[in-house]
Amino acid sequence: MRTHLKTKLIALSLFGLTTAAVFYYPALNSAVTVAPAIPPAPDQISLPDAAQHPVIEAVFVLDTTGSMGGLIQAAKDKIWSIASTMAAAQPAPEIRMGLVAYRDRGDDYVTRVVGLSSDLDAVQAELMQFQAQGGGDGPESVNQALDEALHRIAWSQDARTYRVIFLVGDAPAHLDYPNDVPYPQTLAKAKARGIRVNAIQCGNLSDTSTEWRQIAQLGDGGFFQVDQAGSAVAIATPYDDTLAKLAADLDDTRLYYGKPVERAEKREKLAAAKESQAAASPAALARRAGFVTSKSGGASLLGEKELVEEVASGRVDLATLPADELPESLADLDLETQRDRVSKSAAKREELRHRIQDLSAQRADYLKKTLEAEGGAEDSLDHKIFNAVRQQAAGVGLSYDKAAPAY
Repeated sequence: MRTHLKTKLIALSLFGLTTAAVFYYPALNSAVTVAPAIPPAPDQISLPDAAQHPVIEAVFVLDTTGSMGGLIQAAKDKIWSIASTMAAAQPAPEIRMGLVAYRDRGDDYVTRVVGLSSDLDAVQAELMQFQAQGGGDGPESVNQALDEALHRIAWSQDARTYRVIFLVGDAPAHLDYPNDVPYPQTLAKAKARGIRVNAIQCGNLSDTSTEWRQIAQLGDGGFFQVDQAGSAVAIATPYDDTLAKLAADLDDTRLYYGKPVERAEKREKLAAAKESQAAASPAALARRAGFVTSKSGGASLLGEKELVEEVASGRVDLATLPADELPESLADLDLETQRDRVSKSAAKREELRHRIQDLSAQRADYLKKTLEAEGGAEDSLDHKIFNAVRQQAAGVGLSYDKAAPAY
């Protein structure tokens, strides 16, 4: 069995590919109907000017069969540090993440797709639902998972976007399924569209190593191995509990406006995010606090139609906002009181941001010193992901020369 999911991944160790990859697939049928692209969700956030704000779009293709339990838990714990690692570039990019969970034919599902979004709370809420189950016969539906990562994700076309897939698993692909798109065909299309594919192997199964190296080479990406649980840095700090509490207070400063149905949908999403956060460790919540107060994390924290930010930026005037679009907490107040409440929320938010940023810096320094005392973390998944992103994202003008991995 396997222990699944590794969302803190990616490192760049390019390996020469043997052309034998081509010979694994001569008999596979390539006449397959391609699934239509899923349109972006309404709450996917785009920064105002893509020409000035580079974007990172990262989709994690994760084996969620029974042996992947350790990695899946690590992914749940480290999604925010992965985002922070990506966000450490100059200039600060917008971060969008998506997921393709896969198992095998005959399991509860073959694939489950979570589209790209800047709302990482929503992505994490989906991730928290994944459990390691199924599998058992060895190979898995890797071909279908990669095909859907390419065709069922609404990838952008902007030249300043670093588009990347991280395949994470411990078993090779089923090569004997009819009406399956062989992965060399999918990877050729991904490469033509400027989407890199990195292959992260959990464990050391030799058949998987051979195949994952081929996938990385064909996908213009990197290959690396981690242990079955993901080889991630997991160190608690004295700052975690305080950061978790401050982040919760920061969340409480948000006020959403819009039509009643829009506000109801937002309340539902916030409730789902809060439920997933209740199941997270203080360390994971501390990582989230650091990300959502970074230059790249604002879209994840606020989303669309957040009144405090919109009023502060001048994009919304309370005096002209229809009464039926006001947040419930402001609906029965006069205009002067509404403005006072919004102003106080803005001031509190700014204070909390500064406190979180200061404590996050102290937390990062504590982790750096702890890791140095333990001999460093260059073999960790965290460090490998950082190296891969640093090298690959340089092609779209992102520099990580003054950055370090986030833990």
